[in-house]
Amino acid sequence: MAGHSKWANIQHRKGRQDEKRGAAFSRVAKEITVAAKMGGGDIAFNPRLRLAVDKAKGQNMPKDKIDNAIKKGTGELEGVEYVEIRYEGYGIAGAAVMVDCLTDNKTRTVAEVRHAFNKHGGNMGTDGSVAFQFKHCGQMVFAPGVDEAALMDAAIEAGAEDVVNNEDGSIEILTAPTDFITVKDALNAAGFNPEFGEVTMKPEAETELTGDDAVKMQKLLDALEGLDDVQEIYTTAVLDE
Repeated sequence: MAGHSKWANIQHRKGRQDEKRGAAFSRVAKEITVAAKMGGGDIAFNPRLRLAVDKAKGQNMPKDKIDNAIKKGTGELEGVEYVEIRYEGYGIAGAAVMVDCLTDNKTRTVAEVRHAFNKHGGNMGTDGSVAFQFKHCGQMVFAPGVDEAALMDAAIEAGAEDVVNNEDGSIEILTAPTDFITVKDALNAAGFNPEFGEVTMKPEAETELTGDDAVKMQKLLDALEGLDDVQEIYTTAVLDE
């Protein structure tokens, strides 16, 4: 049940995402469109769409933009055809990096991702080169001070896979990807609302970077985040604040 403290890192990440809200709207709109195309426009029967819409609402994305993104996916409005692609590589000090993209031009996207890696001290790897260092799971993080015993009981009752107590008092609830929504809804009903929650690729182990290495790694992550086709970035790096 022990775990590395990551509250500051998560808050830092959320802050950087808030600073880039325009780009965040574009990315989540793409995800909504792709999810609706793959599984239909009804969130009650499309878990991936439900996750994307929840994320959009969490970023205060206007309802009309959400609705339009769904309609593009279902064909009610004209839209761009996107394909999903994942790139893997290494950052500073060998920290693993995975980059999930939605693109209408794979040639452009791979060139931009490779350039970002090379320019900022990293390098791209082959498919599967770092994926084994991550676990696909649902993750919810609760702020320090939450009622640990009650949260744990509610999480286990809801079907969570694990409860992780971090050093700073924050608590992580981990679920199977397919159980994330069910567990989250159950915890919400019990009065527990996570500060952060998503289906993610969670590092099995972390690479702590400090000083210049942390600065260099942040520049690499910023460069990747700045690419229009990039949706999500997962890394084993933990950056010293």
